[in-house]
Amino acid sequence: MSSAMIHILNGPNLNLLGQRQPEIYGHETLDDVARACAQLGQELGLQTECLQTNHEGALVEMIQQARHAAQGIIINPAAYTHTSVAILDALSAFEGPVIEVHISNIHKRESFRHHSYVSARADAVIAGCGTQGYLLALRHIAHVLG
Repeated sequence: MSSAMIHILNGPNLNLLGQRQPEIYGHETLDDVARACAQLGQELGLQTECLQTNHEGALVEMIQQARHAAQGIIINPAAYTHTSVAILDALSAFEGPVIEVHISNIHKRESFRHHSYVSARADAVIAGCGTQGYLLALRHIAHVLG
């Protein structure tokens, strides 16, 4: 029996995690997040693949590829959360669970960050838990796929 593959997709500027605005996003890097997710995934019987891009079209393509390669998606679309109908449309074509993650609490920030296109498709949204939000999302997907 093979374990379910979960794609963890990250949008623009998350490659700078740990360097950019650590007072908001913390000091952990995206590599730290990927390692923690891989370790927890193994404990939960899941495989994880962590990807990042600064380009909207590339993120759409990652979502489309996940349709054939993954049973679930954890996505932090970053700034595209608030602007991208294309990402929403791509996620709407994905049949497995989708968990939207935000490191900061987007509802405590600027008003333009309060709206998420992605939330219209997401099965759950985790915001404001720091990088632990990814691990919470992974636990939730394991439960849903149970």
